[in-house]
Amino acid sequence: MSGGRTEAPDNTAVRCALWRAMHVRTDPPPHVFEDEIGLRLADPGPNWRSRPDMDPSATGTFRAAMVARARLIEDLVAEQADRGVDQYVILGAGLDTFAQRAPEAASRLRIFEIDQPGPQAWKRRRLAELGLAVPDRLHLVPVDFEASGDSWPAHLTAAGFDPGRPSVIASTGVTMYLTKEATAATLRRIAGLAPGTTLAMTFLLPEELVDERDRAGLRASEAGARASGTPFLSFYTPREMLDLAREAGFTDVRHVSGASHAERYFADRTDGLRPSTGEDLLLART
Repeated sequence: MSGGRTEAPDNTAVRCALWRAMHVRTDPPPHVFEDEIGLRLADPGPNWRSRPDMDPSATGTFRAAMVARARLIEDLVAEQADRGVDQYVILGAGLDTFAQRAPEAASRLRIFEIDQPGPQAWKRRRLAELGLAVPDRLHLVPVDFEASGDSWPAHLTAAGFDPGRPSVIASTGVTMYLTKEATAATLRRIAGLAPGTTLAMTFLLPEELVDERDRAGLRASEAGARASGTPFLSFYTPREMLDLAREAGFTDVRHVSGASHAERYFADRTDGLRPSTGEDLLLART
């Protein structure tokens, strides 16, 4: 563990938070997802909308993909809560604001945010500065994923998670930064949890499976990640990710394509806003 350092969140976490706010402030209603608390946490300064990665015309499809992903996860959490599942684990939580943004829905759950110690300490401090208390049902679990032998399930259990009861576990925007061996290990750990546990995990497609109009954006994202010292390490075909989940021990696996988000959440829009392709989702149940 890295103690009490308060390192700011990485560029990707900040960008996602700002794109969520841009969706509310730039795109006409109905909004697929509403989150401006992440913007308040990030506190990017008055000219944040002038950033190149906020350009409404150039980045609209990627912004749409981010809000669609977030909406799908929270729809899943609500669906499982209706079935009595009351534990929600967010791996690599970043600037997630579910507990602050949706207090009524969150009150039905015990929420566990797992993230690196430094950025999580930063987030805790920013929540306090904004007068946003950490509710009793929210557990911030600092885990140094890079420490040799460190086991996030042990930290999760120590924070009050009950591995004998079903849960929803979300891992979005994480697998591209991990080796395939590390993701396989994560899948094995989650597959060993209680029956009825649902995992939602995003993954990046190889460039040849991405719509041609979105390939330049994928290459730009990959270059930006490499320049910031967090290169993309892993891409998966849908078949490869499904096989990885089955080999880990999941009995029920399903692929949700990023392209399907357009029909699910954007079909009736008249402004032409549609999500980019390139990031798909694994849904797996124990």
